[in-house]
Amino acid sequence: MKIIDVVLSEGTTGFYFDDQKAIKQGVGHDGFFYTGEPVTPGFTQLRQKGETISIMLILEDGQVAIGECAAVQYSGAGGRDPLFLAADFIPVIHEKIVPKLIGLELTSFKELAEKFDNLENDGKRFHTAIRYGVTQALLNAVAKSQHRTMAEVVVDEYKTGVDLKRIPIFTQSGDNRYDNVDKMIIKGSDVLPHGLINNVEEKLGKQGEILRDYVIWLRERITDYKQTEDYSPVLHIDVYGTIGIAFDNDFKRIAEYIAELGELAKPYHLRIEGPVDVGEREEQIKALAEIVQNLEDLGSDVEIVADEWCNTLKDVIDFTDGNAGHMIQVKTPDLGGVNNTIEALLYCRDQEKGAYSGGTCNETNRSAEILTNIAMACGATQCLAKPGMGVDEGYMIVNNEMNRVLALAGRNKK
Repeated sequence: MKIIDVVLSEGTTGFYFDDQKAIKQGVGHDGFFYTGEPVTPGFTQLRQKGETISIMLILEDGQVAIGECAAVQYSGAGGRDPLFLAADFIPVIHEKIVPKLIGLELTSFKELAEKFDNLENDGKRFHTAIRYGVTQALLNAVAKSQHRTMAEVVVDEYKTGVDLKRIPIFTQSGDNRYDNVDKMIIKGSDVLPHGLINNVEEKLGKQGEILRDYVIWLRERITDYKQTEDYSPVLHIDVYGTIGIAFDNDFKRIAEYIAELGELAKPYHLRIEGPVDVGEREEQIKALAEIVQNLEDLGSDVEIVADEWCNTLKDVIDFTDGNAGHMIQVKTPDLGGVNNTIEALLYCRDQEKGAYSGGTCNETNRSAEILTNIAMACGATQCLAKPGMGVDEGYMIVNNEMNRVLALAGRNKK
């Protein structure tokens, strides 16, 4: 089966690009807008619409394989590639990549993905969002050529040894961290609420008191309103380095505070993502490893999740090897080609680290569906419900794709 044509279209994502650096510095709010001046290069506003490019591969039998370019909400932060604007990159894809796709024989996804992920333009690899979208489309194309699910292709080509099954879905609340939790409880979300704790004064508290109260509220809310007696979700809260800011990067005090949160969360298990952001990759690995060790010394079962500065496959490997977290977020758009996501998830799993198939609220329904196939094929510990921060939409997309994959793969076995 060959690719006979490529069609591109511009679109919007399920959320927005936000200037994380400016937000951490304490900008104001006016409704859904942030007020103030952007500080991250490329931003013209503190919050601006997310953009995507759909890459549609026309196969010789008339089928259309689709992948979508996406970049994270906090583009340009934490060592990531810059803002991804469709108008800037459609001409690049047309000129540099489309000619290499037309006429391509769909053989091994792994080989094709590695080839396109490593393509260079003026001595540099293409933007992570481009590599993300192109390799998604290639996975979809290979699966269509074989009349199988994308998950089955990944299981076979990467020899993952996984029996396809549902994996825990992690829902994120955005700033509506109370009402959205109620939605999560009703839906039976496996992991919640993310929380978006990205400001010390408004969301964490100068001594951590706001988050402390929020954890207590979460515990009581779940207990009071859970739909079944055995419902026991994991509490996973992303703090975007704000604990480090509040406690002056004193890793012993940070661990003591996190251990206290873990006790308040019981009987629910707690994970804290991104407790510190020390502004540099190697120091981030050391900092998270020290916090992990301090928690273990305290006898705490709270898990630390690595995120910031863990952007590439090599980063995932180095954070894992450096014990920089109990769980590693594989932030899927940051890794470029989805082949890297596959390798990263499998590496975490093989090293007995939590393998979190993450991503961003700023993706699309298409990228979410494809990455759900990959998360299932790799036996990920959990999979992010995406895109958006509204809970219902992201949960629906990921949940329904899981069920479709299982139904179709089950049929294919007969």
